[in-house]
Amino acid sequence: MRKRRKQSFAGIIAERRERLIIREGYLSLIARALVLAAAGAVLFTQVFLVAQNTGQGMFPALKDGDLMIVFRLQGDYAKNDVLAYRQEDGRYVGRVVAAAGDVVMIDEEGELTVNDAPQSGDILYPTYPREGGLAYPYTVPEGCVFLMGDYRTQTLDSRDFGAIPLERVEGKVITILRRRGL
Repeated sequence: MRKRRKQSFAGIIAERRERLIIREGYLSLIARALVLAAAGAVLFTQVFLVAQNTGQGMFPALKDGDLMIVFRLQGDYAKNDVLAYRQEDGRYVGRVVAAAGDVVMIDEEGELTVNDAPQSGDILYPTYPREGGLAYPYTVPEGCVFLMGDYRTQTLDSRDFGAIPLERVEGKVITILRRRGL
């Protein structure tokens, strides 16, 4: 027969109080973890987007397989901002060349002008109009942006799709994570 050790009334209360404190600690930890998970879910679904770049349309700025962190809440985009946007067949990335009201002209020699100002920048490739594409000069409609990939000879962009409505813009690319060798 097993002997029970007699505990005093104060000892029993102290033991129960200790168990209650431990239980409250675990419940507090679980509640904090749930709040943190909910905040992270909101942050990475409504504020930021983490996406993988596919294709070489923005080469050399973005390479195939690079991870992009996209800020979704910015509504005003400036010239040279890199944006992620959706088309029916997937996600594309392009650089803002012109905004609403700007006049875009692309000639057969590969020269791009916006509002009669030549646009060269750091783009390594010539900009040719697409066969059967837009008619130039082209005025960008209100609520749209004219986006082009940096690898101008090998990308699909506003020359193919027309101006991109702001509703299709997912956000501005703010960070690139190279994934070579991962």
